[in-house]
Amino acid sequence: MSTASATVPAGVEAGDGLKTILVVDDSAMDRHLAGAIIQKLDGWKAVFAGNGVEALEVLGGGPLPDLVLTDMLMPEMDGLELVQSIRSRFSMVPVILMTAHGSEDIAIQALQRGAASYVPKKSLARDLAETVDQVMAASHTSRNQQRILESLTSLETQFVLDNDVSLIPPLVSYLEEGVSRVRLCEPSGLILLGVALHEALTNAIFHGNLELTSDLKENDEKRYYALARERIAAPPYSERRVHVTAKMNHREATFAIRDEGPGFDPSTLPNPTDPSNLGKVSGRGLLLIQTFMDRVEHNPTGNQITMIKRR
Repeated sequence: MSTASATVPAGVEAGDGLKTILVVDDSAMDRHLAGAIIQKLDGWKAVFAGNGVEALEVLGGGPLPDLVLTDMLMPEMDGLELVQSIRSRFSMVPVILMTAHGSEDIAIQALQRGAASYVPKKSLARDLAETVDQVMAASHTSRNQQRILESLTSLETQFVLDNDVSLIPPLVSYLEEGVSRVRLCEPSGLILLGVALHEALTNAIFHGNLELTSDLKENDEKRYYALARERIAAPPYSERRVHVTAKMNHREATFAIRDEGPGFDPSTLPNPTDPSNLGKVSGRGLLLIQTFMDRVEHNPTGNQITMIKRR
């Protein structure tokens, strides 16, 4: 069990060189706005395409970008078709969707077919950095793993974590490596699995142990993280832990994540697959989890989520 001090996400860390996000949008204004946000992220730069056809030309014509950020409704090739093409031809490049009113249905289809996450356009300035950070953390193992070091038939591990979000990326990477070693899914599928695990672990810390609400984050993000820092150091929140159990074999992987908070009534959860809920902060993580996992259950007290990924 780690005893490191807790931190909260502060943006994307700079690497040795600039990483690239390919922004795909038929609106010149929206491309400019997204590019301006990306330029403010440490270590990142933006390149642009006006639709899916242009995006595939960029992807096939030179060094691959680290990530694609795409609009959904575009001429010639829309976001759904682009996601499918990237998944089949450039499977190691994760895709984040920019959703707007009228694109909710197609966005859910795109998540089901391989997009790694989404950000509503109206909250791009607030949420893009954190979303990029989560997706890139989830894809790190997939990008750098050269070969399977061992041949395993099954694997079971348990962890007890402090309320320290800096522990989430290395734990997700470890679990991704385990899934890879039992040959449960292809490398591009590991990115989606990692995003789901990252969301579930983050929820366990912030919503479970620290009892912070999505409404507070949506209305006052600075206060949300300030209150998180206060509670991390104050009982009873500081005494709570996150329990993680992972069981994997060549047929399926089961991940159980339990917090020590008071829980909630799972029957009150909004339907995350309802397009009308796509733009809300509340339920965003659950939508990604349910999309990327094959089965998701909560215990009756609402302080444990069990996720199953099948071969």
